[in-house]
Amino acid sequence: MKKINNDDIWLVYDGECPDCRTYCKYIRIRDAVGRLHLVDARQPSEIMDEITAAGLDIDQGMVVKFKDVIYYGPDAIQILALLSTPFGIFNRVNYLFFGSKIGSRVFYPIGKAFRTVLLKLLGIKYIENLRH
Repeated sequence: MKKINNDDIWLVYDGECPDCRTYCKYIRIRDAVGRLHLVDARQPSEIMDEITAAGLDIDQGMVVKFKDVIYYGPDAIQILALLSTPFGIFNRVNYLFFGSKIGSRVFYPIGKAFRTVLLKLLGIKYIENLRH
């Protein structure tokens, strides 16, 4: 298990979701901000224990931990957009859609709905971290 470093960015994602994996593959964080750690929510980890203890349903929102603050759902994707590099089409589009509070509140639910449909079509079960 990786030790959580306060200066790094921890992105908790669904390792079985093709949409989530693709997002994690292309997101780039500015070097000056810290190192990005990708954590599969389907694997046991210290951060998943923290998310569950906080009562956050990982199936209903992505999680980012940065500087001891947990960002959930639209706030998580917004902080990632703000910390990302301005290089590459993916990061530019990510910033355009999710770089503002309004944008993240409007477009995040659309992405979440797409994930729900995709998981159902592929027969992938939810993580259900709050049921354990």
